[in-house]
Amino acid sequence: MQLEHTASPHRIPRSIVRQHALADRGASVDLRERPLDSPLDRHRPFDHVCRWLAVARMGSVRTGGGGFSIWFQLRGCTRVQAREGSFVLNPGEWLALDRDSAPALLAGRHGATLGLLLPMEPGGARRADLLPGRGRMSHRDLRIAIRLWRNGREAGAAGHEAAVRAFASMLSHLSALQRELDRGIARCPGRSMRRKRQVFGRLQRARLFLDGHRDRVVRLTELAELTSFSSWYLSKTFHDIYDESPQAASVRLRLEHACELLAGTDAAISEIGACCGFDNSCSFARAFRARYRTTATAWRDASRRGAKVGTGTTPAAQSGASARNVMWSEL
Repeated sequence: MQLEHTASPHRIPRSIVRQHALADRGASVDLRERPLDSPLDRHRPFDHVCRWLAVARMGSVRTGGGGFSIWFQLRGCTRVQAREGSFVLNPGEWLALDRDSAPALLAGRHGATLGLLLPMEPGGARRADLLPGRGRMSHRDLRIAIRLWRNGREAGAAGHEAAVRAFASMLSHLSALQRELDRGIARCPGRSMRRKRQVFGRLQRARLFLDGHRDRVVRLTELAELTSFSSWYLSKTFHDIYDESPQAASVRLRLEHACELLAGTDAAISEIGACCGFDNSCSFARAFRARYRTTATAWRDASRRGAKVGTGTTPAAQSGASARNVMWSEL
């Protein structure tokens, strides 16, 4: 599907630039052909520019950066490749990425993802409303997000005021989803709240980078380069905020990935260890036993016995199952 403009500047003066991109049933949309801050958009107010995006059923979208983006998964799964690494979105999950992340999305066979590409503040600063990160929303919050996304897509035809309200409502809802991050912001160094949010935003990117590279060991210098902090400052501040060092977080995330592979695949234990960045089977076995107080083989057997008797379904999984009932055709 090609990109289309639905709001005419002749009909709605100072209107929000509403650019819709729908990639469905194997279609591909490349937004790099026209960046968000292209010359055609520079004469418009920066806060009146946004793109309402959707990708589903083997469709793909490439954004090329140029704006803060946030994505939320309706059903199925979608793979996201960004500067921070590779992610898989499952039903009910959201993912927020910074300006230069340049995410590319590929929906699974039954996947459906909605997104919003937001403009930047003057000077290229991140929008103060949102921060990079990843989380899960309740089924109720997901329904609200879908409704607000639909309203935003249709608001241009209703006039300037409706478009502004739709954009503000969606931004408010997405900001509310990140309230859980307030505690981390409060623990950040800085004399002003603005500075604290800047520091926390960079550390959130480091945390996403660790999550996006669960297949290997991440060097501290990589995180320092990504955040523009010194290695010493990054390590100290990361530990102060998240109560673990970047190295410990990397091990934890790689072991959690190993648990997912143990439960969801029949791969050999040695292969799973290699896929999670461990040098050999011995190092993987030691790290696994240190964290879970059992062997990988025993953990796999216990998880499968639990799933067979119905104890493997967590509240998060139940929320995801409910999210799968969201009808893509309603959009």
